[in-house]
This record gives sequence, C-alpha cells and structure tokens, in this order.
Amino acid sequence: MSINQDVITALGDIKVPVSFQTYTGAADTYITFFTYLDKPEQHADDKELVTGHYVQVDVWSKKDYTDLVKAVHEKMLAAGFIKQSFYDLYEDDVKIYHKAMRFFKEVM
Repeated sequence: MSINQDVITALGDIKVPVSFQTYTGAADTYITFFTYLDKPEQHADDKELVTGHYVQVDVWSKKDYTDLVKAVHEKMLAAGFIKQSFYDLYEDDVKIYHKAMRFFKEVM
C-alpha cells in the first residue's frame, strides 16, 4: 500500500472530501494532503531498510474546524502516523481558514 493510500484509508470516514494535493469540488470544508519528504531512515548492507514518509494534511474551512482537526489528528495517530507540527493559517485571498498538520510515518 502507498503512503497516499494510508492517508486516504485513515481519513476515509471523516465525512468531508479528502483529496490528494488539490480539491476542485464545491464543499466549504475539505481536506487535502501531500508528501513533502520521503527519505531513508535506516540502512544495512547498502540497502534502505526503512523509509520515512513526511506528510502534510491540510484542513480547509470557512467555519470553525476545531472538531474536524481533532478527528483528523486522532485518525492519523491510529493509522500509525506521528505528529510533527500543526499550524493555524488564514488564507486572506480566498477567505478560508487553513490548518496545516504535519505527520511522519516509517515504512519497512
């Protein structure tokens, strides 16, 4: 399974659209995600044994997204991701609240 599929599976029942990189629908609340870094975490005998996947999940909403962010956080942790950092943003040009949530997962 790919790391993208891991994210989609983790957030599958979140009840808002979840999309890789961009969203083109009409919902006022949605989630996008992307991998911002894949790198080797462990080597042995000149082979990569463990890959670290660094993923950003972005929650976008025109209203309070506190409960949704909490649900995303819980589901990502349950799927084996580790929290790295979260950022609150507001995209003034499109008038939307934006929560950037960064996670890490090791895959053998």
